Amino acid sequence: MAFKTILGVVFLAILLYATNVFLFRKKAPGPLPPGPPGKPILGNISDLCPPGKQDWVHWLQHKDKYGPISSITVMGQTIVILNNSRISTELLSRRSAVHSSRPNLVFASEMVGWEHILAMQSYSDRFRAYRKAMQPYLGHEAAASQYNSLQETETHRFLLRVLKDPSKLSQHISTEAGAIILKIAYGYTIEPHKVDPLVHMAGLALEHFAIAGTPGAWLVDMIPALKYVPSWFPGAGFKRLAAAWKKNLENTADIPYEFVQQSMKAGNFKPSYLSNLFKADGYPAAGTEEEIVAKWTAASLYTGGADTTVCSIETFFLAMTLYPEVQRKAQEEIDRVLGPGKLPKISDRENLPYLEAVVKETLRWHPVAPMGIPHMSTEDDMYEGYHIPEGTLIMSNIWALTHDPEVYSDPMEFKPERFLGVDGREPEMDPRAVVFGFGRRICPGRILADNTVYLCVAQSLAVFNITKVIENGKEVEVKPEFQAGVISHPVPWKCDMKARSPKHEAMILSVEEDHPWEESDAHALNMR
Repeated sequence: MAFKTILGVVFLAILLYATNVFLFRKKAPGPLPPGPPGKPILGNISDLCPPGKQDWVHWLQHKDKYGPISSITVMGQTIVILNNSRISTELLSRRSAVHSSRPNLVFASEMVGWEHILAMQSYSDRFRAYRKAMQPYLGHEAAASQYNSLQETETHRFLLRVLKDPSKLSQHISTEAGAIILKIAYGYTIEPHKVDPLVHMAGLALEHFAIAGTPGAWLVDMIPALKYVPSWFPGAGFKRLAAAWKKNLENTADIPYEFVQQSMKAGNFKPSYLSNLFKADGYPAAGTEEEIVAKWTAASLYTGGADTTVCSIETFFLAMTLYPEVQRKAQEEIDRVLGPGKLPKISDRENLPYLEAVVKETLRWHPVAPMGIPHMSTEDDMYEGYHIPEGTLIMSNIWALTHDPEVYSDPMEFKPERFLGVDGREPEMDPRAVVFGFGRRICPGRILADNTVYLCVAQSLAVFNITKVIENGKEVEVKPEFQAGVISHPVPWKCDMKARSPKHEAMILSVEEDHPWEESDAHALNMR
């Protein structure tokens, strides 16, 4: 009986889609952007990116076949793909009043709970309340500058961790990023010498998001009625998975939120984004809109700032493993401008143009979110004769934008010089114009993230030589390969990192005297 009921629900869902598409669709003022022909009812479901494949590569094929703007329709849902920076800027920035909402990804948003995070919010009063709360603490250079000293200290500690055990580079990067963002968001001090529980929890949540948030990866996103299937039913493993991931995400938001409340009531809190909100507005009552804004904007800082920064820094180290000549040029500039015995700081940035170019090239060479997060149109729109219906998902292929040969020469190569105007050419487009998002959806923590990446790049190059690993007398081959997912990390590779000289090693070791380790707050967490 239950089996027949489930089949009936699925059949009804498909029937409703078909009815909507073929009977109640109003006459369009123009054609959709070009794309592959679809099949009755299902549309272009077979043209979606296969699970586990790099979606930015999949959708780039549309550019050659259909042009810089294309579309598919899956069970009545229109999806527009943009493979051009001019069109992306026009639609997502200049027309952001129309194209700034987010799709309701049933699995990621409703079932796992990512709907509460800023990046997944529809364009609504709550979204505006989130941005208003965060703006004074992150939204401009002066606000972000208050964290410079913290970022510089944690980067120096990162150097020490790498010096002691370079084999755990990715773990050290996660520790550094977590230490910075948890201190800013919650005033929380991480475990200095072992895996921190909050850093670990956020890492798991973001691993889940990279899978859950991939458009087309979950059938329930196309047939929402499937969310009512009982979790015990055969084939309903996605419901059990969503429940487990939801629990971890809720803990990621609730546990540090409660930590700040308890610390403030005990009078032993450290200043943070969340404590400042509490001091300004008081403790919000449980379940209120004010509590949602406070809890989930802090969690948005935490989850949004951790994994993306880690990905950029990992990409930098991969590039340095592959491009030793870039490393040498950057080190020469640091030594010449700063002299011996000094680690670069934020204040040195404007005097180190080649180093700045290395940061830009890191962001361009492999954007952390190659396909971004889809926008959704809230009104009908026309663009160059093409109709973009209300409710359309718009996906800008950020990777394609940063590898467009009409914008970037030799786009597959890591060439910081492209931003310095060499060989009689004008500097090429700053990738920060596209990699941090568009219009009203631009990342609110972009200045903070950019500063963290710069410091890690600058200080690492100042003191380390980064090389390929030697095994059995031969260099271990390294390829620039990247994982699929909303957030795309490099495929693990091997590299060796050694201090450039005994003096550079002494510079690294000085952090324990200049900035002694603090006691972790992990013992004060109410873990579940």
